[in-house]
Amino acid sequence: MAPVPIRTPVRILGIDPGLRRTGWGVVESDGNRLIFVGCGSVEPPDDLPLASRLLVIHDGLAAVLREFAPREAAVEQTFVNKDGVATLKLGQARGVAMLVPASFGISVSEYAPNQVKKTVVGAGHADKNQIAVMLKILLPKAEPKSPDAADALAIAITHAHHRQSANLRLKVVGI
Repeated sequence: MAPVPIRTPVRILGIDPGLRRTGWGVVESDGNRLIFVGCGSVEPPDDLPLASRLLVIHDGLAAVLREFAPREAAVEQTFVNKDGVATLKLGQARGVAMLVPASFGISVSEYAPNQVKKTVVGAGHADKNQIAVMLKILLPKAEPKSPDAADALAIAITHAHHRQSANLRLKVVGI
């Protein structure tokens, strides 16, 4: 009789929502070990109307979910900036980024930008270069082609480190 594994690896999709580029990154978490699976970005043409851009993001993320079959997903929370209209539009992209995994039956966790930076770099106000350096250490095979894909990988890593508490919160709320 074969021994039952104590833990099973879990595939995690990280999403960095945006209207111009929605970054995505997939990692596999096996205990403390992280394995790079894939990353990229969905980039709707700039000349499309808002509804069509959101549809491109939806279809692109759905294709990623079909190809990589993650079991859990994480999205970066929206930060409020001085431009209210831009914040609202980003919120719409973020809504699509949360809707797509949910429509596949996958739980979606949310993380603040500072929590992502603190988890990956160790400082909540780290810059994109510091995140890129840490990604090379944590996921040596990853070569994100855009900062959005790199951020999405950082979000997936954050979820890998905090998923037990995130899953407990979802159970407490009854989701």
